[in-house]
Amino acid sequence: MDQPARDVLITGVGLVSSLGEGVETHLARLAPHGNIQPAIESVEPTGHFVHPLPPIDWSLQIPKKSDQRQMETWQKLGVYAAGLALTDADVAADEATRAKVDMIVAAGGGERDPDVDALVMARARGQDDPLPMMNELLSSELRPTLFLAQLSNLMAGNISIVHKVTGSSRTFMGEESAGISAVQVAAARILAGQSRICLVGGAFSAARKDLLVNYELGGYLLGGDWRPVPARTSADAGFVPGSVGAFLVLEEAEHARARGATAYGRLSFVAGDRGPRSDGRLAERLGRLFDESGVSDEELLVLSGASGQDEATSEELTLLNRRFPQAAVRTFGSAVGHAMEAHFPTGVALAAIHLSAGRLPAPAAGGEERPADFAPSCALVTSVGHVRGEGVALVEAIEPR
Repeated sequence: MDQPARDVLITGVGLVSSLGEGVETHLARLAPHGNIQPAIESVEPTGHFVHPLPPIDWSLQIPKKSDQRQMETWQKLGVYAAGLALTDADVAADEATRAKVDMIVAAGGGERDPDVDALVMARARGQDDPLPMMNELLSSELRPTLFLAQLSNLMAGNISIVHKVTGSSRTFMGEESAGISAVQVAAARILAGQSRICLVGGAFSAARKDLLVNYELGGYLLGGDWRPVPARTSADAGFVPGSVGAFLVLEEAEHARARGATAYGRLSFVAGDRGPRSDGRLAERLGRLFDESGVSDEELLVLSGASGQDEATSEELTLLNRRFPQAAVRTFGSAVGHAMEAHFPTGVALAAIHLSAGRLPAPAAGGEERPADFAPSCALVTSVGHVRGEGVALVEAIEPR
């Protein structure tokens, strides 16, 4: 028996980035006249650039101070953005309604305690056998809840506690691929009739010293002066981490109509892949995903999630400009930074709000992205991980919200 066709609608967007919070703020900061003006700052210990968090009154979405205190920044950011998405979708706050909302989260691991790390390293200097001292310090100095708070599924747990979202819950780990898989699985469950409404997204805190050191040791961070993503073609090319919380409410069309919800757009395709990137295989995989999406070049906005890693970014942007010469190609990482697990949901969120507003985002400064002036009818979103993993989504415009 054939299954009924279902549309996956985006009915809620919760977005926090260095540009600010909320749909209207992002539309205003990315307005098509002029160039994007990103918020960036240099942070220690590496001295590299990040796109920092804006000022946030956490109590607007996390009312209890006790809840705020037991969350690290990345968790608060995710819980806050999830609350924005639920409010934006007008999902009633009563427990009976939110018990029917499923949830899929893309999350990394928790933060370390840098003060304790520094204390251990300072006292270990010059000692022939530092292990007894380390064991003593770790048992006395680390707060008891540290390791519990490091669990990746604590973000989903805190969303359930604060926002009463108690349907099924899944958490994906794995940097950019986690965000791709979260959106893909949420859409697939709705298409299969396994879910009718789903909260999906992730969050990333850019100023974490432990992660910045890891990225620097791997040679992944942008060196020298800040440049937009398409201009990162030199030996010191790399990504600039961005603090972002991005959540979407995805909903089956009939369910949305039944509760009178309006939609930003239709998520008509989402898929991911991974594999070697040498010898043109990255472009081959991306080309296949473009073909599978059925996207055309007409009135097309392309939101590229290129990281700024030189070879992969150059290969992706070359392919996009060749395949879609009439499209408006925009690298959203130039505006908000590279948000790892939250990066792909961020691209889908930006696609949805610009389609609904009938406008293009501004090009990045530097002249690599050509100006354009048309109301997009669909948006192609890409994510190419800084090391591995690729994803593509197609969002189509529907009636104005």
